[in-house]
Amino acid sequence: MVSRSYSNLLDLTSGDSPTFGRGGRKLSRVATVAGVLSELDDESRSNASDAPSSVTQERMIIVGNQLPLRAHRRKDGEEGWNFSWDEDSLLLQLKDGLGEDVEVIYVGSLKEEIDPSQQDDVAQTLLETFKCVPAFIPPELFSKFYHGFCKQHLWPLFHYMLPLSPDLGGRFDRSLWQAYVSVNKIFADKVMEVISPDDDFVWVHDYHLMVLPTFLRKRFNRVKLGFFLHSPFPSSEIYRTLPVRDEILRALLNSDLIGFHTFDYARHFLSCCSRMLGISYQSKRGYIGLEYYGRTVSIKILPVGIHMGQLQSVLDLHETETRVAELRDKFHGQTVLLGVDDMDIFKGISLKLLAFELLLSQHPDQRGKLVLVQIANPARGRGKDVQEVRAETYATVKRINQKFGRAGYEPVILVDKPLQFYERIAYYAIAECCLVTAVRDGMNLIPYEYVIGRQGTEKLDATLGLNPTAPKKSMLVVSEFIGCSPSLSGAIRVNPWNIDAVAEAMDSALIVSEAEKQMRHEKHYRYVCTHDVAYWAQSFLQDLERACRDHVRRRCWGIGFGLGFRVVALDPSFRKLSVEHIVSAYKRTKHRAILLDYDGTMTVRNSISKGPNAEVISTLNKLCRDPKNIVFIVSGKDIKTLTQWFSSCETLGLAAEHGYLVRPNRDAKWETCVAVVDFYWKQIAEPVMSLYTETTDGSFIDSKESTLVWNYQYADPDFGSCQAKELLDHLESVLANEPVTVKSGQHIVEVKPQGVNKGLVAERLLETMQQKGTIPDFVLCIGDDRSDEDMFEVIMSAVASASLSPVAEVFACTVGQKPSKAKYYLEDTTEILRMLQGLASASEHSAKHVSTSPQSVIIDRRIGK
Repeated sequence: MVSRSYSNLLDLTSGDSPTFGRGGRKLSRVATVAGVLSELDDESRSNASDAPSSVTQERMIIVGNQLPLRAHRRKDGEEGWNFSWDEDSLLLQLKDGLGEDVEVIYVGSLKEEIDPSQQDDVAQTLLETFKCVPAFIPPELFSKFYHGFCKQHLWPLFHYMLPLSPDLGGRFDRSLWQAYVSVNKIFADKVMEVISPDDDFVWVHDYHLMVLPTFLRKRFNRVKLGFFLHSPFPSSEIYRTLPVRDEILRALLNSDLIGFHTFDYARHFLSCCSRMLGISYQSKRGYIGLEYYGRTVSIKILPVGIHMGQLQSVLDLHETETRVAELRDKFHGQTVLLGVDDMDIFKGISLKLLAFELLLSQHPDQRGKLVLVQIANPARGRGKDVQEVRAETYATVKRINQKFGRAGYEPVILVDKPLQFYERIAYYAIAECCLVTAVRDGMNLIPYEYVIGRQGTEKLDATLGLNPTAPKKSMLVVSEFIGCSPSLSGAIRVNPWNIDAVAEAMDSALIVSEAEKQMRHEKHYRYVCTHDVAYWAQSFLQDLERACRDHVRRRCWGIGFGLGFRVVALDPSFRKLSVEHIVSAYKRTKHRAILLDYDGTMTVRNSISKGPNAEVISTLNKLCRDPKNIVFIVSGKDIKTLTQWFSSCETLGLAAEHGYLVRPNRDAKWETCVAVVDFYWKQIAEPVMSLYTETTDGSFIDSKESTLVWNYQYADPDFGSCQAKELLDHLESVLANEPVTVKSGQHIVEVKPQGVNKGLVAERLLETMQQKGTIPDFVLCIGDDRSDEDMFEVIMSAVASASLSPVAEVFACTVGQKPSKAKYYLEDTTEILRMLQGLASASEHSAKHVSTSPQSVIIDRRIGK
């Protein structure tokens, strides 16, 4: 069944809407038109279902590239398949952390190709028996999706390999990208068959499904959606080379919670959002979040763990005990170093072998005693690079064994056949040190498994001749470029490219004291036990619930085309300003106060042309000519700039430097709103700012009469932001005892006298009108940034005071959808100007009506006489 509730990104055909769900509930629709902002009338139209749910059990839909199942063809000539759980699958293991009261449904593909004639029966069986929903991908499409885009483009790039030549991943192929999007669409359709959008949580896993959030968010604006990336996320310098970089970033931002293994990965993602999309992040009470069209997208940093129960059960197997005894006898009198890696270019197997070769060269006494067992798991990808790694590995092993081997002693043992899990555990138990030296890897769990393997059991201790009550010991040498490295504080961290350093680390691991080995093992064992896969899953679900807590009370719109789709989520009291509504209120009022910010409101912020154009000047003059209006431009600019820009506006009021200086009209003098005795603090602040200007290319100081501003809008975004935080702390320190305020804004750090803000202008204007007996019955205040919030606060609080008419129409409006004290918003400066032109036209129409009325004709004739 395929949902037709939204348009397909690739114009794929669609079928009827699904009706499958809990309790037979029909899936809801969201009334959105791509590219058009259309308000939903009420909660029931956005994500409501036709009937209330009678099921209270929480449900999690887990979506991964592959289902946690093993499939086997039936024997004895019978057609069909037998299925069983894949106990090694992380998706199955994480279920332990979700609690017994959480129902889990899996959506994913199968490793085996199922004949189309059997797919319906298989799907029914898997749903009824395992609560699994299979996505059947045509083989050709799957090959382009997985072996093409995932393994040829995303996986190498995320591991820092650029496609500089056809041999290194190959050039970007848009047909592979289209296959990737198509498969993500198929997965989304499968989720829609079973989801109850008001109740269910959806957890999407890994880089195979990074655009899936957009499909789900487009169908269900309030879907509770988490995404976890199990691979590294590269730095912006690497990621920005991807031709579809923006599409993937925006798709991920359609999640509510995005998880990463390490802070480095999260930091790179946040940097990409900042550099490519202009979206900055904030940290509040320990949580990192990005504001994205009114939605807060949370970032979680927590490495996955291992399944303790499964490992313990394997340790207790008789087969494990038997295999440990065999290995004990085989390596009697020798010290075993162990490596367990996939046979691919990023695992650094050849570098590890070279380091081991160097160790044997430098320490002849270790020859005959030291053995490196390298377990090489089959590569997950395929291609020329895999063949080259395999050939190099075999050649290096052969050379080392010929060079240092002798009868009864083989220095490197390469295990290149698939091993049962218990066999791998047996190698852990007998290995003195584990070497995980990948040149780039995600969350490699081999070190965790090794630690548990070394902890062993009483039976294994007896097999190895160890005292069960004695402290256990282990040593780890890990690459600093793998995800688990920050968690293993007792490991010896190495740069895998530095062969000398790796050889030295191997030697250090062997000669360290027994007490230290025990201490390091105890530290690792305690961490691995307390941060297992159940802990990780439980923590992710808790954060996902927190991130989705406000969904119910938000109003949502869907806007944008294709993968540029996003949802605008707003507070119920925050609405788009209707031009018809404000013009209607404008026409029936007599005493109007209009306060307008300039930069970012009347003109686009950071545009090349700074001054107002003829259209803006004309609109302002029309508003000012209406005797019912008092119009003010409230800006952070200096008086010289504002005087020059608005010299043709006779009756326009101007407020410069955020309200420090005010002029009610062109013929009046500039006055200060706050009495400032001295600006001696500038002599302290300016040298500090100059220091940061010298060290931050693209930054400059804007010195005004009352204010000093350090601007970094032309600097590198990340470096400028970092320097701004340092400068803010520095200025707050040196100006702690001065009567000034230090604030950060959009690409600025500002120092100004205490008490100076745009709210002063609003207060002064309302007081002046009240004193003249013209209490405002219409107030319009428009701004776009943090400095304008002071104006909004004054205007909104004046509603309850005597400074406004009891029936006053108050419009506090911000530019763009974002958290604000204003109750209204307009999208951009174009809409602001269009609205002001509507008000100006109403004034002109009113003036014409008055001048042509009978009474005005008589007056005109008398004046003419």
